[in-house]
Amino acid sequence: MKRLTLADCFDPTGERFGIPTFPWRCAPNDLATRRQLRSRGLRPGGQDIAAQILRPRRRREPLTAYLYRVDLARPVRPMTPGRWRAHEAMMRARRRCPECDADAGYVIPPTLGTCVTCAYPEEQRAA
Repeated sequence: MKRLTLADCFDPTGERFGIPTFPWRCAPNDLATRRQLRSRGLRPGGQDIAAQILRPRRRREPLTAYLYRVDLARPVRPMTPGRWRAHEAMMRARRRCPECDADAGYVIPPTLGTCVTCAYPEEQRAA
């Protein structure tokens, strides 16, 4: 693939990429990413992607972020007591070590698969 430059990423009509495309940090103010919407207390609310922003990188594919229209965004749904219970149960399961069946007090890294004490028992004995 031909390496993109910052100028190649400017396609506000969508002729080249199929949807309007802007360079990184050059999107119009009426469009926002999911994170930007969330910081404003909004969510996309089922709307289609309105545009994208591209950030060229050397020797790799460009970074892509999808943009949504702010005027069509809906408010974030509030956390109900049932959702809080489900979230707490999910986090409790992520803290439980399958080896020793103890609550580690932190989310167990997926790379280890067990708590640090079970993953490195010889280092724990030395301490």
